[in-house]
Amino acid sequence: MAKEECITQWNKTGDTSTLRNRKKFPTSEKTLQTPSLPLSEDKNSQTAGHLSEDDSKSSNGTSTQFSARGHLSKDPPSKVLLMLVMGLSFSTRLYKITEPSHVCWDETHFGKMGSYYINRTFFFDVHPPLGKMLIGLAGYMTGYDGTFPFVKPGDKYEHHNYWGMRGFCAMLGSCLPIFAYLIVLELSQSHTAALITATLLIFDTGSITISQYILLDPILMFFIMAAVLSMVKFNQQRHFTSSWWLWLVLTGVNLAGAMGVKFVGLFVVLLVGLNTVWDLWRLLGDLSLSLVEIAKHFLARVVGLILLPLFLYVTIFAIHFVVLNKSGPGDGFFSSAFQSRLIGNNLHNASMPEYLAYGSTITVKNLRIAGGYLHSHWHLYPEGVGARQQQVTAYLHKDYNNLWLVHRQDDNESQSGTPDLVRHGDIIRLEHKETTRNLHGHLHEAPLTKKHFQVTGYGTNGTGDKNDLWQVEVCGGRKGDLVKVLRSKVRFLHRATGCVLYSSGKTLPKWGWEQVEVTCSPYLKETPSSQWNIEDHINAKLPNISLSVLKPHFMEILLESHIVMIRGNSGLKPKDNEMNSKPWHWPINYQGLRFSGVNDTEYRVYLLGNPVVWWMNMATLGLYPIMVAVASIALQRGFSLSQKRIEHSLVLLREGGLLLLGWLLHYAPFFIMGRILYYHHYFPAMLFSSMLTGITFDILLKSTDLFLRPPYCDWLQRLGQMVLLFSVLYSFYLFHPLSYGMKGPLAHEPGSAMAGLKWMDSWEF
Repeated sequence: MAKEECITQWNKTGDTSTLRNRKKFPTSEKTLQTPSLPLSEDKNSQTAGHLSEDDSKSSNGTSTQFSARGHLSKDPPSKVLLMLVMGLSFSTRLYKITEPSHVCWDETHFGKMGSYYINRTFFFDVHPPLGKMLIGLAGYMTGYDGTFPFVKPGDKYEHHNYWGMRGFCAMLGSCLPIFAYLIVLELSQSHTAALITATLLIFDTGSITISQYILLDPILMFFIMAAVLSMVKFNQQRHFTSSWWLWLVLTGVNLAGAMGVKFVGLFVVLLVGLNTVWDLWRLLGDLSLSLVEIAKHFLARVVGLILLPLFLYVTIFAIHFVVLNKSGPGDGFFSSAFQSRLIGNNLHNASMPEYLAYGSTITVKNLRIAGGYLHSHWHLYPEGVGARQQQVTAYLHKDYNNLWLVHRQDDNESQSGTPDLVRHGDIIRLEHKETTRNLHGHLHEAPLTKKHFQVTGYGTNGTGDKNDLWQVEVCGGRKGDLVKVLRSKVRFLHRATGCVLYSSGKTLPKWGWEQVEVTCSPYLKETPSSQWNIEDHINAKLPNISLSVLKPHFMEILLESHIVMIRGNSGLKPKDNEMNSKPWHWPINYQGLRFSGVNDTEYRVYLLGNPVVWWMNMATLGLYPIMVAVASIALQRGFSLSQKRIEHSLVLLREGGLLLLGWLLHYAPFFIMGRILYYHHYFPAMLFSSMLTGITFDILLKSTDLFLRPPYCDWLQRLGQMVLLFSVLYSFYLFHPLSYGMKGPLAHEPGSAMAGLKWMDSWEF
C-alpha cells in the first residue's frame, strides 16, 4: 500500500517541493520514516528509502512526503547541453545582424530615441525609459555618434554605426532560449523537457526576427525571463543563506528592469507576486517556524521584491531626467513648470511679464496632461462638420500657430504708456496672430464630442461678431484679481452660449492633422480639460520677472511623466486604414508584421512565427488541461501509480500550472485593452507557452509505457522526440528566409524562396 499512502499524503498537503533537488537545512528533530516505493520501469527513477527530517523540508520550511527526485547524473552532461543551447541561440540571432542596412519597422522610433539620449535631447514616449537608455548606451559604447535622423523605414544607414544597437538587442534576445532551458530544467528536472523548450525557441523564426533589430521587445523579454529564472532559483534555496539572498535580490532587480522597459512588465510582477503569496501561505502552515521567523520571511520579501524594485525603478527615471536636460520634441506634452527645467526651452531661466495685459502676444496651454496648446491654422473644417470655418485645435508641440493676441471687447487698448492688465471677470477677444481670425464659438455640434459646441476661427483682421467674446475666470479667484502668467489657472467662458473652452483629449481625423479636438463645453464643472494657463507672454511695455521659481521637484516631474505616459498609451487608438491585429489572431499565427520591403527589388523581412512551433504550442494549450484532468483523477482516486508517474503528475500540475499562469497573465489582459495592438505583443506570452510545451510533451512521451512494454515504449518515446526535432528543424529550414531576408520573386511567383509556403491566406510575405 506504499503507493496509496504516498498519494493520500500528497492529497493532504499538495506540496511539490520534493520534486526538486533542493539544499537542505539541518534540524534537530527526529528522523521521519517514509514508506518505500517500488522501483519503476524508468531507469532514471530512484527508490525512496528512509529519509531524515533534514531531507523532508523544502527551502522555505514546507514539509514533504516524497524523496527528492533522482539526480541528473545519468542524463547527458548538463554543461555540454547548456553550451550547445548557448551556441545555437547566439549563432541564430547574430547571423546577418547588419542586414538589411536600412531602418526597419520601429527602429525609426527606438533608434531615434537612442540618439536622443546620446544628444541629451528631451523626448516623449509612452513607455518607461530603461529600454531606450540601454539602446542609446549600446550605440554610444560601439561608436555611434547619435547623428542619424531615423526619419522613416527604408532610410539607408550608410556610414553610421548601427550594428552595436542591433547587436545589443540580439545578445539579449539570444539569452531567451538559454533562460527558458534553465527554467524548465529547474521546474521539471528533465533535460528532455528543457531541450524541447530550447529547440522551440532557438528555431522559431519570429523569436529570431524580433531579436535582431533595434526594438524594446528583446530587452523586455530578457528581464521577464531573468525574473522568472531568478524566482524559480530562489524557490529552491535554503532560506537566509547567501544564495537565497542573491536570487531574491536578482528577482527584484529583474522586476525593476521589466517595469522600466514597458508597462506590460507589470504582468511578470504580478506572476512573482502571486508566487510569493503562495510561498508565504505555505510558510504560515509550517508549525516548525515561529511567528518571528515568518515575519522575517515576510519582511525579506517586502525589501527584495517591493522596496528594491521600486527604488531601482525610481532611479531609472532620475537618470533619465538628468541625462535628458535639453529641450526637444517632447516638451509640449508636459506642463510649463516641467519645461522650465530644460536647457534651450523658452521657459528655461526665462523672464517675461508677470501679469497678463491687453495687447500682449501669448500662448495658451491646456492643463490636461497632453492637452496641448490652443492652436489654429488656415485649414477649414470639412463639409458636414459643423460650420465650414477655420479649424481651432490643441497642438502638442511648440509652433508659430500657437500665438494669440489679447484684445479688449471694444478694441480700445492703450496706445501709449503702461497697458491695462487683464483681471478676473474681464471680457476679452483672442485674435489668432497668423490668420487674424478671432477665437469663435457657436451652437454647432463639435466634431467628435457631440454634446459640446464647435470652436472655430472667424472674422477678418480681427473683425468678427459677438460670438468672439470670452470672459476670463481665474480659478479660485475673485473679481478684480490679476491673471498671473504660468501660475494662474484660467477658464474662458463663452459669453453668447455660456459654455467653457475645453480640450477633449480626442485626436481629430486626418482632416484635422491628427491634432487634439478643442470644444466649448456646456458642463461648467472645473476640470483640467477646461483649465488653461498663459505660458508665453510677450509685451514690450511691461517689465519682466525671472521664472526660475517655477522649476518643479523630482517627485512632481516623476508623477507628471507617468500621467503623460498612461494617457499617451490610452490614446494609441487604431487610425484609418492602419494595420493592427486582435489578440485571438496571435496564438494561431494568423498574421505577421512586415519589417522591411514590399516588392521583388527590396530586402524583405517578415515577422512570423515558425508555424510548426506556434501550432505545437497551440495544441499544448488544448492537450495540457486534458492531461491535468487525467492526472488529477488518478491521484484523487488513489490509483496504483509508480513513483515516476506520481512525480510526472505533480510536475504537470504544479510546475505546468505556474507556466500556464504566466501565459495567461501575459496574454489575457490584451483582450480588455483599448489601445492599438500588434502581433509582437504576444511574444512574452509565447515564451511561457513554449516552456509549457516542453514539459507537457516530455511527460506525454514518457507516458508511452502506459500502453507498451519495454523496450517498445522506449523506442516509441525516442521516435516521438526525433519526429518533434525533425519537424521543428525542417520548418525552420523552410521559413528561415522570413527572418534573414529575401530578394527576388514574391511568394506567389515561381522561383521564390517562399513559393508554396503561404499556408494561410492572411500571411503577407
